[in-house]
Amino acid sequence: MADASFDIEAGVDKQEVDNAINQAAREVGTRFDFKDTDTSIEWSGDEAIKVESASEDRVDAALEVLKDKCVKRKVSLKALDIGEPKDVSGGRSRVDISLVSELPADLAKTIVKDIKATKLKVTPTNMGDRIRVVGKKRDDLQEIQAMVKAKDHDAPLRFTNYK
Repeated sequence: MADASFDIEAGVDKQEVDNAINQAAREVGTRFDFKDTDTSIEWSGDEAIKVESASEDRVDAALEVLKDKCVKRKVSLKALDIGEPKDVSGGRSRVDISLVSELPADLAKTIVKDIKATKLKVTPTNMGDRIRVVGKKRDDLQEIQAMVKAKDHDAPLRFTNYK
């Protein structure tokens, strides 16, 4: 029987993020407290989101709407790297948000070390942008997944390529 394996990666489903952005923009466009503030939530490039409004408190409120929509779409808030509010032309405020899409090297080393410390018969391999875990028993791999989820790391981890 062939060995079973899975990958540990950082990142989120971009389609779900896009859906959350569209829902948040629709809600901001129809809510009374955003009337006449010209508030917008939209993509700003491939891996960035821009939230802009007439004042800093409206930007914060729009940001909360976006976070709420992300949670409902099961997008981890750890995937959103939220910048500081900035003043732009005409007294408007803007917040830039970037998506976390790569596994930090120090976190990858920590996860590999934690997996080896379990003494289960699995082999973790750091492949730069992901960690591949290979083992003979699927139960061992599921135990590793549960252990990694329980650690609550500071990155949006997901498990892919489960074979």
